[in-house]
Amino acid sequence: MPRLANKNRQRECASCHIACSPALLPQASWKKLMAGLDKHFGENASLDPVTQADILRFLEINAADTGPSPIGRRVMKGMNAKDAPLRITETRWFVRKHDEVARSTWSRKSVGSAANCAACHQKADQGRFDEHAIRIPK
Repeated sequence: MPRLANKNRQRECASCHIACSPALLPQASWKKLMAGLDKHFGENASLDPVTQADILRFLEINAADTGPSPIGRRVMKGMNAKDAPLRITETRWFVRKHDEVARSTWSRKSVGSAANCAACHQKADQGRFDEHAIRIPK
């Protein structure tokens, strides 16, 4: 039975950015990402081995290709089983869901990048990305 929450993940990952749903990347991506925490997108996000193992276990159990989430199945649609993107923004699912967003929107100071989900998704911190609760800042 998958765990629905992980205190270590919430504390460690959410201290810098939204603790993204594990269902947004496949297991291979989470393994690769967690193995490179010392160079986590230009930052040193290293963790003690016990905490790192606990978070990785949670991510693997709930990943797009192994977890119970319906969104995970949609993320995996069209993705090669061997693919291991490190960025959610690189998945076909993300690109398809955001195809109507102009490139210039991502570079707005109020948005920053495609990785800043909370800039537009008002309930991103709750893991909710409902299309009806989007506000694209000026």
